[in-house]
Formats: sequence, structure tokens, C-alpha cells
Amino acid sequence: MSLVSGPGRARSTASDLPEELQLVVKKHVEYIKTLDKRKDELEYWLTEHLRLNGVYWGLTALHLLKHPDALPREETIEFVLSCQRQSGGFGAAPDHDAHMLYTVSAVQILVTIDALDELEKRGKGGRERVGRYIAQLQNQDDGSFAGDEWGENDTRFLFGALNALSLLRLLPMVDVAKAVSYVQACANFDGGYGVSPGAESHAGQIYVCVGALAIAGRLDLVNKDRLGGWLSERQLDNGGLNGRPEKLQDVCYSWWVGSSLAMIGKLHWIDKHKLTKYILDCQDTEVGGIADRPGDMVDVFHTVFGIAGLSLIGYPGLEAVDPI
Repeated sequence: MSLVSGPGRARSTASDLPEELQLVVKKHVEYIKTLDKRKDELEYWLTEHLRLNGVYWGLTALHLLKHPDALPREETIEFVLSCQRQSGGFGAAPDHDAHMLYTVSAVQILVTIDALDELEKRGKGGRERVGRYIAQLQNQDDGSFAGDEWGENDTRFLFGALNALSLLRLLPMVDVAKAVSYVQACANFDGGYGVSPGAESHAGQIYVCVGALAIAGRLDLVNKDRLGGWLSERQLDNGGLNGRPEKLQDVCYSWWVGSSLAMIGKLHWIDKHKLTKYILDCQDTEVGGIADRPGDMVDVFHTVFGIAGLSLIGYPGLEAVDPI
């Protein structure tokens, strides 16, 4: 996920919409800004393993809401760099072990705030060391990627590697062709993709596999009609989307399903109006934030993916988002 550069889009304003379709932008901005001020709460410390990811989610949401300066830039840079290990990778928080997912978030944050050069100035070894950390996690036999030195394998890590390296302009450091072959091995008869070869199709894994193919310039390998059909069937009567058959709807799939459809040119295969209403029904209009389902507790994860989903389907007043 990244912001689209350009002159913007001419659309209606959010104020033209009925009250039930209004996104409470100011409330969401304040909700995100206060997340790091809740250090007296147990939940804050129980989620330390998501800290760097959380900064990326909050920062991205703020940019989509057109409040890019709501978080202090210098403090953000200092925190990101404090999470870097000598290997070049990044952990979830200072003194945590490095992992692919946190390294991807670190790169995405620095790119978003135009601070990649800080890796050269204040980082541990610059862009090249970050690139080497990612590259050494690729399996040279099948092209897959591990999440860390302990070897867990997942298509999320493959997409993360290609995403971060493309942002660093270091994609040639890995064997992209083998990575593409591995993604193809994860394809299923229904058009979807799983976490590994033979695994069940899942919307989250479809996003990372299609995203990886998009970065590699190999979307020609996707059966777009079959995949588009499977993805469009994820929309339920209430407008929400689920991740696989017979599961409940969840706001986060507004992004995983929606962006996958956008990458293959099939976003028009779902009802955007019903999805918009579902996402907005999940927002807390009093304190801000978006939940997975109406009435549930809000969190920054569902907040960013709900807002990103709205941007994807053209909700007025938001920055345009790149589906990859």
C-alpha cells in the first residue's frame, strides 16, 4: 500500500453525502494521535510486538485522511531507527529480534515521510545492509522467503521482500524469477492463492501473491476472471467482505479483497455503495477509529484498512491509494 502521486482526482466532497455516509475524519485523526499516549494501559504493553507495524498503520491512515503532519516526523524517524538491528533488519520495537514484516514496515514508513536517506546518515549500514538482510532470507532452491533466521515460510514474507526491495530500488538483489515461480506454485484451481503450495485460498494471501506478481511485472500469469469471481463472492448481503467462504465479514478485507480486485481490473465486480456503508457502520463516531464489525472495539489495524478500502473505492475527500 502506498500513496498515489499526481494532481489528485476531481470528485464530490464528503459534505455532499448523507450523515450515515460521513467519515468522521477529525475523530479518526485524534484517535490515532492518542494511541502512543496510553502507556498506563495493559493493552499498550501487550501489543509491543506490533509497535512498528502500528506506526505504519497509523501513519498511512493519517496520510490517506490528508493529515500527513499529525505525527511528529523526527520522533517517527528516531523510533524507526531505534528498532534496527546490526543485521540491517528491524524488530517490532527496540531490542526485539529482526523480522521481515517489521523490516517492511520500517521501509514503508521511511518512504512515506521521505526519510530513506536517514538510513545512510543514521542507520546501521544504509540501504544496502537492509537489502542484504532481506535477500539472505530467500530460499535459493524454491524462491520463497523466510520471515527471520528461524525459517518460518509464508507468502506474506515473499511479498514483503519484493515490496521493500522495490521501494529501496534494490530488487535485483533477489531472484525475482524464482519468487514468481513459487507464487505460481501457490495457485489453486479456484483462481486464488494460499500461504504455501496446496494451501487453501485466502483473501489475505491472494493480496500478497497478486501484489508480488504485480511488482514483478507478471500479472499476465493470473487467471483474472476466475480469481475475480472468487473475490467478488466474498461480499455478503450486508455489504462487508470476508476472507474465505462461510466466514464472517471483516473490515480489513475491504483492503485485501478490494486491492486484489483493483490490481486485476475487477473492482467494479463488487457493490461499492454497500461496502462503503458497511465500513462506515464500523466506525466509532464519538472517539474515532474503525472496528472489524459494527459494535466491536476499534483498533488501528482495522482503522487503516477501512480507510484504505474507502480510498480504493473512491470515497470523496481521501488521498488516492495504490492497490499494491
